[in-house]
Amino acid sequence: MAKLNVNPTRMELARLQKQLKTAKRGHKLLKDKQDELMRQFILLVKKNNKMRQAVEETMTSAMRSFRLASATLNSAFIEELFILPAAQVELELDQKNIMSVEVPVMNFSYDEDLVAAPIEYGYLNSNVPLDNSITRFTNVLPDLLALTEIEKTCQLMAGEIEKTRRRVNALEYMTIPELEETIYFIKMKLEENERAEVTRMIKIKNMNR
Repeated sequence: MAKLNVNPTRMELARLQKQLKTAKRGHKLLKDKQDELMRQFILLVKKNNKMRQAVEETMTSAMRSFRLASATLNSAFIEELFILPAAQVELELDQKNIMSVEVPVMNFSYDEDLVAAPIEYGYLNSNVPLDNSITRFTNVLPDLLALTEIEKTCQLMAGEIEKTRRRVNALEYMTIPELEETIYFIKMKLEENERAEVTRMIKIKNMNR
C-alpha cells in the first residue's frame, strides 16, 4: 500500500493520527449502516417476492380465463367492454426515511366499490370465464398498487446499499491502510532522526573532552 506524500514531522503525525481515528469511526458507522440496510432490504425483498408471486398468479389466472372467454365470445363485444376505464386511480406521493434513504409512500385512492361490483355489462353476451377474468383483474388492483410501492422502495435501497458498500470498501482498503502506512513511516523516520541526534550529541560531547 502506497503511503501519502507528507513531511515526516510530529505535527503531521498528530494530524494523520487524528484523521485515522476519524476514518475508523466513519468506517464503523458506515458498516453498521450497511448491515442494517441489508437486514431491512432482505425483509422487503422477501415481502416483495411473496406479494409479486401472489399478484402474478392472480394475473395469470385472469389472463387464462380471458383467453378462454375470447375464444367463445364476439371480439367486438369484448373490445367495447374494455374500451373505457371502469375506475380512476389517483396517486398521492409522500416520502419516508429508512436509514437516510428517502423512499416513496404511495397513497392510492380509487373506488373500492368497484371490487364488489366491477363492471356492468349484459350477461347475455357474457360467460363464466369472462366473469372470472374481470373479477380477478379487479380484485388484484390493491395488491398491484402496493407492489408498485414496495418494488420502488427495494430499488432505492439497493442503490443506497451499493453506494454505502463502495464507501466502506474505500475506507477499509484504501484510506485507512494508506494512513496507517504513512503514520508508520513517519514514526520510523522520527525515531531514526532521534537516534541520529543522540549519536551526534555523543560525538560532540566526546570531542569536547
